[in-house]
Amino acid sequence: MTTPAHSLRSALLLGLAAPLAAQAADWPQFGYDAAHSGFNPAESAITTANVAQLQSAYPKGAALPASVDSAPVYLSGVATANGTRNLLFLLSKNGRVMAVDANDGSVAWSNTTSGTQPTTASPAIDPGRQFVYAYGLDGKAHKYRVGDGGEITGGGWPQTISLKTNVEKGAGGFTVAASGGTHYLAVVTDGYIGDGGNYQGHLVSIDLASGAQKVFNTVCSDQTVHFDDTTDCPALRSGIWGRAGATFDAATNRFYIATGNGQFNANAGGRNWGDSVLALAADGSGAGNGLPHDSYTPSTYQHLEDGDIDLGSVSPAIVPVPAGSAIAHLGLQAGKDGVLRLIDLDDMSGQGGAGHVGGEVQALDAPQGRNGYPNDLMREQPAVWVDPADHSTWVFVGNGSGMSGLQLGLDGANRPMLTARWTKAGASNGSSSPVVANGVLFNAGVCASGSGVCVNARNPHTGDVLWSSPAIGPLHWQSPIVVDGAVYVTDNNAKLWKFALPLGDTIFDDGFDG
Repeated sequence: MTTPAHSLRSALLLGLAAPLAAQAADWPQFGYDAAHSGFNPAESAITTANVAQLQSAYPKGAALPASVDSAPVYLSGVATANGTRNLLFLLSKNGRVMAVDANDGSVAWSNTTSGTQPTTASPAIDPGRQFVYAYGLDGKAHKYRVGDGGEITGGGWPQTISLKTNVEKGAGGFTVAASGGTHYLAVVTDGYIGDGGNYQGHLVSIDLASGAQKVFNTVCSDQTVHFDDTTDCPALRSGIWGRAGATFDAATNRFYIATGNGQFNANAGGRNWGDSVLALAADGSGAGNGLPHDSYTPSTYQHLEDGDIDLGSVSPAIVPVPAGSAIAHLGLQAGKDGVLRLIDLDDMSGQGGAGHVGGEVQALDAPQGRNGYPNDLMREQPAVWVDPADHSTWVFVGNGSGMSGLQLGLDGANRPMLTARWTKAGASNGSSSPVVANGVLFNAGVCASGSGVCVNARNPHTGDVLWSSPAIGPLHWQSPIVVDGAVYVTDNNAKLWKFALPLGDTIFDDGFDG
């Protein structure tokens, strides 16, 4: 005979853990923070000791009303008409923004925009936690109330991002950053697969208090307007393709964007910045006359353009430096050519100012290789983690050949340099950007068994698998998040997956072990 207590425990174990109230935290934008580090410092429920106990909370995945090809964001303790909920916010390829109850995977509300071209952008949560921002297929950034999905109009909203939605799209994640007491929303654009049409990559930075916006175009950058088909720029492409969109470094107070597919002529006095990393102010402005505040362009820029092996297939990453470093602020740019480039963010070319070529601090091939080149290239955002045990900085990169962990140190001149500590072949299927939480590295890719697609948890020091999820559907640009004691990821079958600890092993204990 089953006792009521046993029945209650069984029911709770079948529905997997909601975290402790004190554990409640948010994952407000792609990669967790404005630097898109992929590191959640607030996670404490999942540990190296219990990660192997993660189980499916939605037995066969929660079916979504539309396919999502990006990473979700998460907000805890949202007041809704049906009570307080923890909500995931997702943007589907067909322009539907959805709030999904993290407990059971049901859709709390959704809102749609009109348009025909797909998007792969991730939404972002307002710092006041009352609104979520998402890209619309109409070429605008939209603002919705988190509790019921009501759209805010007026005060500049919805905000224009592109006037050429037939050839341009918002594909990178939205970025919210704080500078001088003001919060800015940065949105970037690129083209569509095949690089067709007269698209131009650009960044739009929106002052969230006033609604004022500024535009920085990556070609014809002396024009700070939205191009359209009648007042256009003769240069094409130079899209901003990285999954994370614009990266913000609070230490330098700059946004960094990386471009690919487009002409570079800034070293000859031009204003086209193809295959470059550009530094812009938080409000989206440059230094004047079409110049960014600084820039980095590899000496191989023409080879990258000719071979469609974009420098900017990945967004820049911010890399904390060790004590004693001769360089105070460091960035990492991973290219579609499989090369990792360290950049001095205070002097990006080493030549004092924008428009120069070369000058990277270090350039090395992704340690796991690039089998199948040129089709097996890097498009995944790296994760950056500072090990609390020894304060060393680690960078984790994936591509279709596998995954690697690199540790940052100093050379004989006290200049930063990355050293590969481990590689794992086939660890990624070229789809998932890795993330780190509480000393555990997560990525979605090839299952530990060698077939199918799973979420894998790894030891960040060795790359060894600590846990592998049941198989999920195939992936494209989807990436996991780890927050409030659970792992969430979508797949190409329009399903949302949640993996969490059994409730009885975390915050509930009825005294029964049978």
